[in-house]
Amino acid sequence: MPNNSIDNSKTKIAIITGGSRGLGRNSAVALARSGVDVILTYNTNRAEADSAVAEIGSFGRRAAALQLDAGAVATFPAFADAVKAVLAKWETDRFDILINNAGYAARGAFGQIAEADVDGLINIHFKGPLFLSQTLVPLMNDGGRIVNISSGLARFTGPGSLAYGAMKGAVEVMSRYMAEELGPRGITVNVVAPGAIETDFGGALLRNNPEVKKHIASITALGRAGVADDIGPMIASLVSDANRWITGQRIEVSGGMHL
Repeated sequence: MPNNSIDNSKTKIAIITGGSRGLGRNSAVALARSGVDVILTYNTNRAEADSAVAEIGSFGRRAAALQLDAGAVATFPAFADAVKAVLAKWETDRFDILINNAGYAARGAFGQIAEADVDGLINIHFKGPLFLSQTLVPLMNDGGRIVNISSGLARFTGPGSLAYGAMKGAVEVMSRYMAEELGPRGITVNVVAPGAIETDFGGALLRNNPEVKKHIASITALGRAGVADDIGPMIASLVSDANRWITGQRIEVSGGMHL
């Protein structure tokens, strides 16, 4: 049962896009374990979002799930209003941590990638984090934390990942500029770039394919594919007070892929 003796007036609040499953959910749970309340977003799967809220609640933390298409910039002002309503229920008007995690993969080699796929990737992987951060930063406490999720594929190449990797490269450049511009408010902005992780991302290609998993292990210094638990706790640590002096950095969490 939740611990009702917790002093919520001192509790930090995080917003995590795509927090109902995969790395987003793992990050949400890791933050809850560290004493952070969470507003998570989902696109279509409300059942998974409700399950994540219940899991966070099992650690005695407050949680709420809000619907968001993270690539639909025109909906962001209405989403901010929904965030304000949750914050008001929690007797505050500010939050502390934003993790821009929502995304999807569209695969295609140079001669095959379609314009529609590129447009979709731009919307959710670049325009989404940029304009959602722009919309929500006025609600963020000074000294807040922003984490933008990139990928190892912005450093090394992978078959069919041209457009996806390019979008993540754009996120990394954007994050350095954000760190510079938000520095006067004490807001840090960093990039976490996971390597190959066993989740349902990209149709669970890695998780469900032993041969792919074997190949990833062979090109990774630590000798295996990653799992969600390799990422969420790292993000929770990055946004903690212990790492307040880190900003504008790209941190790859890949177990040493393609060293």
